[in-house]
Amino acid sequence: MIPNDYKSFQETMDFPKPNTEWPEALQALWWDAKGNWNASHNIAQDLHTPMGSWIHAYLHRKEGDKWNAGYWYRQAGRSFPECSLEKELEQMVEHVLNQ
Repeated sequence: MIPNDYKSFQETMDFPKPNTEWPEALQALWWDAKGNWNASHNIAQDLHTPMGSWIHAYLHRKEGDKWNAGYWYRQAGRSFPECSLEKELEQMVEHVLNQ
C-alpha cells in the first residue's frame, strides 16, 4: 500500500525495506530517509525522468557536492533549493504521492 502523505511515509521507516509495488522514486526516497544513500542513489541514477533528476540532485546536495547537485537540479528543471534537506525530502515525497 502506498502511503497517503509524508507522515504515513515516515511511519514505514520501521519496515526492513520499501514496498516493491511503490513507484521507484518513492523507493529511492525511502532508502534515503532510512539512511542508505547508496541504495537511494542506485535507484535515482536509473530514473531518467525529471523526478529521478530531482532525487539525484538532492542526494548530491546531501553529500556536499554542490556542483554535481546543481547539474542535476538543472536537469530536473529546478533551481537550487534554499530549504533544509529535511524539508526538501518532505517536498519530494509529497510530490511523488500526489502524482
